[in-house]
Amino acid sequence: MTNNTAYAELMEFQRQTEALAQVAGRLGWDQETVMPRGAAQQRSEEMGALEGVLHARRTDPRLADWLAAAEPADDKAAAQLRHIRRNHARTTKIPGALAQELARVTSIAQGIWAEARANDDVAAFLPTLAQVIALRRQEAECLAEGGDLYDALIDDYEPGATAESLGAMFDRMRPRLVALRSAVLGAEYQPKPLEGHFGQDAQMRMARDLATAFGYDWQRGRLDLAVHPFSSGSGSDARITTRVVETDPFNCFYSTIHEVGHACYELGIDPDYALTPLGQGVSMGVHESQSRIYENQLGRSRAFTGWMYGQMRERFGDFGIAGAEAFYGTVNRVQSGFIRTEADEVHYNLHVMMRFDLERALIRGDLVVEDLEAAWNDRFKADFGIAVPRPALGMLQDVHWSVGLFGYFPTYSLGNVYAGCLHRALRAAVPDLDAALAAGDTSAATGWLRENVQRHGGLYTPREVITRACGAEPGEGPLLDYLEAKFRGIYRL
Repeated sequence: MTNNTAYAELMEFQRQTEALAQVAGRLGWDQETVMPRGAAQQRSEEMGALEGVLHARRTDPRLADWLAAAEPADDKAAAQLRHIRRNHARTTKIPGALAQELARVTSIAQGIWAEARANDDVAAFLPTLAQVIALRRQEAECLAEGGDLYDALIDDYEPGATAESLGAMFDRMRPRLVALRSAVLGAEYQPKPLEGHFGQDAQMRMARDLATAFGYDWQRGRLDLAVHPFSSGSGSDARITTRVVETDPFNCFYSTIHEVGHACYELGIDPDYALTPLGQGVSMGVHESQSRIYENQLGRSRAFTGWMYGQMRERFGDFGIAGAEAFYGTVNRVQSGFIRTEADEVHYNLHVMMRFDLERALIRGDLVVEDLEAAWNDRFKADFGIAVPRPALGMLQDVHWSVGLFGYFPTYSLGNVYAGCLHRALRAAVPDLDAALAAGDTSAATGWLRENVQRHGGLYTPREVITRACGAEPGEGPLLDYLEAKFRGIYRL
């Protein structure tokens, strides 16, 4: 077998594996959007069976032979081999039965969590959560080989990151965030909250128009409703979801923009990488950088909210906010709320830091599931100064733990840090950006992001992608500087 033959056979095998993984993702999308509730048990068996097939392919003995024989012809081929080699090394450490059971249990756990959340019934969810944690700990033990279990799980979502490095970053961020929060909450001027009723149909029409404004390709995507908004798919099929609260249209609008950021990353990848390891976002931190910069630095900017104010006036009439500048303050109003996905930019990372500490304690065995609700409520009161009134606003609000995504939460804040760096570079590259945003035109910004981040897919490592785009190593400074300048301006400090 020649080196060229080995590489060609490996990539053809990998293409089929990637296609099957997309099918698994589509089953997950279906489960969260349109699947009949009574199909949950059967779907868990289907997901488990498909994961068994995928695990068998990812541990196929031929992979080791192909990897040993293949030599890359260029940097792109070298990156393909790097991803396949890493995934093969990790997957072969995990028994097939464990991988299949994880897929089965986390599939059925989603429905159990959703029902428990709807009923504010923590007790109904705890046995399933304990089972998920036990399985993820088993997986982490296989991967860590004596090392830190939580680091092994983080590596699934942000290769190269560790709890120590992320914790140190959070320790540097927390004092400035807390000081900024104290200043704005204590400011004499406070933006007016949005009040009124905003019908679901009108919200969804505007959500579609916002997605279009941010360049979402409707030929390769769709918008649906879900309990917890998410994006799913890649290549030529990247779908988004949102949710509607008729007293809070910002929930729908900014969830949509956020998920469009994720989907546009996948749709913006070089099409030559489709159904290969390079044909998807390189890490969840980089993925989150796209969703957060779309949502916040662009979508909540003074220029874009000025355009958005006019759109809302056309659709909803006089909704009690007098003028675009007041609307900018309303959109960015800082308040201690319970829900992470609805949190303002000042509070958002504090939500993530809390989850990071709690889930690390769960995986390390320092916190048992039976004590999680009390630990959550105590920590929330300490960090945010308000008591959690019911579980749906507390430990049951996020879908992540039900589906086993331990190690995922810190990538949200890492994505914010990356977004801060990208925003600074974007502003330098496109100095007249605000004039376009004020007209509802995001193409200069989204085009820059597509060219400098999105099109590369998995070609570079996560930090390399951001460093190449920004011309400097990423750090938390640009994000914190942006937040302080923005919110001190809004609150007239």
